[in-house]
Amino acid sequence: MDLKIFDRMESEVRGYVRSFPVIFKQARGSILIDEDDKQYIDFFSGAGTLNYGHNNPVFKKKVIEYLDTDGLIHGLDMATTAKKHFLETVDRVLLKPRDWKYTLQFTGPTGTNAVEAALKLARQIKGRQNIISFTHGFHGVSGGSLAVTANSKFRNAAGVSLANTTFMPFDGYMGPDINTMAYLERMLDDPSSGLDHPAAVIVETVQGEGGVNVATWRWLKELERLCKKHDMLLIVDDIQVGCGRTGNFFSFESAGIQPDIITLSKSLSGFGLPMSLVLMKPELDIWKPGAHSGTFRGNNLAFVTASQALETYWSDGAFSEEIQRKEGLVRDWLENLVHSYPMAGLSVRGRGLIQGLITSADDDVAAQVAKKAFGYGLVIETSGAHDEVLKVLPALTIEDDLLSRGLEIIERSVAEVLAEKGVSAHVLKFGGRAR
Repeated sequence: MDLKIFDRMESEVRGYVRSFPVIFKQARGSILIDEDDKQYIDFFSGAGTLNYGHNNPVFKKKVIEYLDTDGLIHGLDMATTAKKHFLETVDRVLLKPRDWKYTLQFTGPTGTNAVEAALKLARQIKGRQNIISFTHGFHGVSGGSLAVTANSKFRNAAGVSLANTTFMPFDGYMGPDINTMAYLERMLDDPSSGLDHPAAVIVETVQGEGGVNVATWRWLKELERLCKKHDMLLIVDDIQVGCGRTGNFFSFESAGIQPDIITLSKSLSGFGLPMSLVLMKPELDIWKPGAHSGTFRGNNLAFVTASQALETYWSDGAFSEEIQRKEGLVRDWLENLVHSYPMAGLSVRGRGLIQGLITSADDDVAAQVAKKAFGYGLVIETSGAHDEVLKVLPALTIEDDLLSRGLEIIERSVAEVLAEKGVSAHVLKFGGRAR
């Protein structure tokens, strides 16, 4: 496949094309098709942007209907029919059933824009500069969001000092027996700890880029308590693991917490259209008109598909139950792999349909598995500080047969990579059945 034009004209900054070196021409549901008509099962979902699959027919129909009526596409922050319907749908489907009150702010089109707005707002409200973020956290690559991102690969590209952030250990970072919330509380309680009083804490409940690290409900409840005790705002970055990825629409719901500020993007539009959103408790909305702006904060096509996504999938609990059922299928399959190779040091962690197969940080097993899987027709990426996690991120709507086929490719790829490294199976099983 001829990729010379990309090599000649596109910047070296490009990343995913190096992992998936083909030219894709079509996509339907959980299938990608390249220019040679080879099909690939998608366990990548646009890095979490396509929770409902590619070209979801329900959304596509709405887009075509809207375009046929000459509906407004670009509207800045003006009032439009599409935005009105989206606001009404959020209120009816998300807020009222939970007895929540949030004010919505439409920022620039990507997740980092939402994070920038949330941090700026928190600092204005509290009159303080410092933000607490967590080890392995990822929140974007623009100035403020990069400052609260932990990964050195991204931080080293900044070219400027990244300040006004204090990193604290995420849940489990110091081992299963150490309560990192107790450490944070000690730092906050001690006026001589050297920790500048933070305006806010920003956290992902499941760290996707950081290696599928999962915060427990107890840890999140303690974090909320500390925020209230020390007059800090709690910002939950739900950009990758929100919009149903963990089973409920918001990833933190089962913890019983209610953040002060929530950031959403990626799968918010449901169709891969750029859109991001900040939800803030109404009393926090101290913005002056135009104080935080952006030319592309009014993507009306995204409003159309986002409204349809909420109405189609989140008007009742059926879709959430389906995600949890599929979580069980994926988890059982990956756990079976772990038990099949007891000498390989594999493990599994995740929540909902973001699951990680954890390999050793000292070798390249995950990267080799991802590369081999791509050759067999599966698009999947790695994450973690050393790319040691194979990140399973299929569409929430994926059919069971495609899900099983993708998992079979992972199992085959793991078997081959480990065999090449001299690791044999204890009891090799496929699809839960001994072979």
